[in-house]
This record gives sequence, C-alpha cells and structure tokens, in this order.
Amino acid sequence: MAQTVRTGILLIGILLLAIACGDTSQLIAQDTQRVVVATDPTTQLPAGLTPEQIVALDTQIEQMRKDWEVPGLSVAIVQDDQVLLCKGYGVRELGKDSAADADTLYAIASNSKAFTAASLAILVDEGKVRWDDPVSKYLPWLRLSDPLATNDLRVRDLLCHRSGLGTFSGDLLWWGTPYSPREILERSVHLKPENPFRGGYGYSNLMYLAAGEVIQVASGMSWGDFVKQRILDPLKMERTRVSTHDLVGMSNVATPHKTLPDRSVPIPWMNWDSMVAAGGIISSASDMSAWLRLQLRGGTLVDGTRIFSPETTYEMWQPQTIIPLSKARSLRIPSNHFRAYGLGWSLADYQGVKLVGHSGGYDGMYSETLMVPERKLGIAVLTNSMTSIGNAICYTIVDRAVNGPDRDWSSENLKQFRKGREEFYGKIAVAIKPTAEGTQPSHSVEAYTGVFECPLYGKATVETNEDKLRIRFHPYSELTATLEHLHYDTFVIKWDKSFAWFEEGTAHFVADATGQFTRIELNVPNDDLWFHELKLSRVGPASKKTR
Repeated sequence: MAQTVRTGILLIGILLLAIACGDTSQLIAQDTQRVVVATDPTTQLPAGLTPEQIVALDTQIEQMRKDWEVPGLSVAIVQDDQVLLCKGYGVRELGKDSAADADTLYAIASNSKAFTAASLAILVDEGKVRWDDPVSKYLPWLRLSDPLATNDLRVRDLLCHRSGLGTFSGDLLWWGTPYSPREILERSVHLKPENPFRGGYGYSNLMYLAAGEVIQVASGMSWGDFVKQRILDPLKMERTRVSTHDLVGMSNVATPHKTLPDRSVPIPWMNWDSMVAAGGIISSASDMSAWLRLQLRGGTLVDGTRIFSPETTYEMWQPQTIIPLSKARSLRIPSNHFRAYGLGWSLADYQGVKLVGHSGGYDGMYSETLMVPERKLGIAVLTNSMTSIGNAICYTIVDRAVNGPDRDWSSENLKQFRKGREEFYGKIAVAIKPTAEGTQPSHSVEAYTGVFECPLYGKATVETNEDKLRIRFHPYSELTATLEHLHYDTFVIKWDKSFAWFEEGTAHFVADATGQFTRIELNVPNDDLWFHELKLSRVGPASKKTR
C-alpha cells in the first residue's frame, strides 16, 4: 500500500512537470529551470493549489480556448515563488501550423502600466522623485484645460486615473499618429474634463505618457532604456521588447487577430511607441512569470537584490482612487465589496482575499494579470484575440486557490462577451440606419469638400474622387474612407481598411447661415477611441497641396 502511494506521488509530480513545461512526450528534454514544483506533490501549497488541480486546469484552459474560439494564448501560474505552469495553447496565427508556447511574444498593452509605476517606485526609493512631487517640477510645459489640475497635478495623480479626464479621453492622439509623447500631452490641453480634478475615476492613458516623461527627466534615460536596464535585464526577461520595431527578425511571435462575431481575422501589428509608457510592452508567459514573482517578493530578486522596496510595493498596492462598483457586478460577484485603482494596479476584494491585477487591450491582443498576495499566487494570461477569456481563466484559477465556489466562469463570461458584441454591432446598425428614405444631399458634392481642422487632433481633408466623397485624417495616413450618402447631410463612413476597434460610422456636415458647411460631426460607435472629441471646423478649400 505504501509503495503504491509513493509511486502515485511520483507519477503526479512527473506529469505536473511535463504539463507545466507544455510537452508530455519529451520529459527528458524539458527546460526545468523555468518550472519548479514542490518536492512533495501531495503537500498543500500556500496558495491552495495542488498538482492535481494544475493538471485539471491545464485541460480546462485548453477547453476554454476552444469554446471561446481563441486562436492562441499562453498562461503562467506562479505560487510561493515557484512556477507551476508556463505553457502555450493553440496557435500563433490562425490557419498556420505554429504552436503557441511559453516563450511566444504578445502585446501586454496596459499591463505595461505596472512597469511604469515600478520605474517611478525605483526613483522614489533612490530619492530622485517623490510620489507627491508636483508634476510641474519635471514637466513645466504640461497644461490641462482645468487650471487646478495644471497647478496641482502630482506624480501620484498620473498613476491612479484621477486627473479629471474621462476614460480613454484623447486616445486618438496616439493611435496611429506620428506625435511624440510630449506633442500628445501638449495637445491634451484641448480635452475637456469629465470629472472635477481628483473628483472621480477616469482611466487615462495620457497621464501615463506624462509619467513616462517624468521618468525620463528624473533619470536622464528614456522610458524604454530605464525599464530595460532597471527591470527587464535584472529579471532576465530576455525576450521582452518595448517596441514593435524590435520584433523584426524575431521568431515565435504571435499574430494579432480581430475578433468578429463569427470568426477571428489576422491583422498586422500596430506600432504603439508613442504610448509605450501606458501600454507598449511585448512579452511572453515565461518572462511575465518572472515579473509576477518579483512583485510577490516585494520587489527583490531571488538573490536578495532589491529592484524596488517593500514600502513602495505597499504604496502601489494601496487604493488611491475608488472605482464605482455597479449593482450588477455586486449581484454577480457578491464577495466583491470594493474596487479601486492603486499605482499601476487595479484592486478588489474577492472571497475574503485582496486581488491585485490589471487587464490589457491592444489591437488584436488582450491580456490579463492577477495576483493574490496573501496566497503568494500570480497569474498571467496573454492572448492573440480580443476577448475576455483571460478574466475567466484568472478567476477559475483563483477559485481553486482560495477554495472558492465551483463556478463556470468561462460559460458566464462567454455569454456576457457575446451579449456585449451584439450590443456593439447593434449601436453601429442604429448609427448608420437612415432616419428618412429617399433624401438627397442638400448641396452639390463639391460643397462638402474642404480642409477641416481640430485643435486637438489636426487636419482632415474631404475631397472628391470619381464623384465620390473621400475623407482623409492627416495625423494617421491609413485613416481614410469613402463617404456614402445616408440621409440629408449625413454620410456613412466606409473605411478603406479594417480596424481592430471600430467599424462604420457617420460624418454629419453642419452648415452656417450662408449655407456653407463649416463643421463635421463624427459618430463612430466603439468602446475605446472617441471620434466625437474631434471638433473639425473648415479652415480652407480642398487643394492639391493638401492631397
């Protein structure tokens, strides 16, 4: 009997090691440096996960991927400073025989914000920056439309989404444009606040660009160089990159996919260099496991070398800005009593423990990280799709770790995701539905042409091409479309290429008392890029110089 038990323990340990490495057929060839398991597989580890649960989770994750029709994803689970699972599922690109694995590279998008916060934490530890320093000490040129925010904005404010700007406000400034972080921030003075300064939560990528600029001034190094030298290199995150340009010549790189209602479509990588401090890092599950372990160790390496201190870790994980908790969420997750944003991290409670995590959304790639510090548990999910599968995987793992309910997060989230997609496309259908049939434009096609300018964004040209109206947004050369008449002086925007975040929309031409069209009002329904912030006013006629 005792011999049988010992044999069973040994087999479970071997199977766990094989699954964690992502290959059950070549056990001898495994890279055991990346995966460490408990010497006694029957021992309950601090996070509550057992080897048997990891084996079950491995199977469950692959089933989730199939159910969600996600082309590929990679997952890392760390616990008690050990890597329990680090593996890829599916393929790097749909239609190609290229398996995803632990080293496959994905955009982690807004999970980069924690790296920016950690970089400032390093500078705080060194006495070069204080959390409550005025931002004007480092960026005297930065102006917001709210004078109070301009005068009293602190370094801490840049990291916790309370500048007064609305969620995603101004993101069209960096998306696809050639503007530098400073140029983007200088243009942001034209953005109207949604909340009073420090009066509410508004998720702001632009303020993280400002944080990146503070890092450059205080350290004398670019954000990318600082992160690489002070965080990535010490952690040996050797495959992690801070620009899509760095992917040239690299292998094992996932392809982004746009998630449509009935299929996924591969799309090109989008360069996010101008907003790298808010979301530009590209990494792998293997590298992210090192990052999670550093976080859970309070900022120190295995050998005791300090990257940032436990004190600044504590500060980053403390609530700074309250995130409203909807009644619907309270009903769906009764054990979640609060939500807040720290410094680079989202915070919540769940099943009696504190959750520290973040999500990330990039053109064609979503990611999720989640930690339970009390249980020394960390999870990273990187995907090449635009779905919320990462959240379902994370909560499934946490439930196992904290002895939570046996809840089917995948089915629940998938149902919610599909409903959200139906609502998304429903908004588009409403926007491009004519309010009256048989109407004609009030003017000749030439009357709609001209150069229009938005102080925030830049210029857009409306011109004719073979009797068709065309619009071209100068800051992003690929943002071009044909304008097809919808009703009266409103036209449907038919984009020349497919974009990850939005589909069709409308352009409504507004005339003055003389009948000349002086403004264009844009309505492009989506959840991320606010075209309604572009106040386009006529500044001149269309001419060869603007084409």
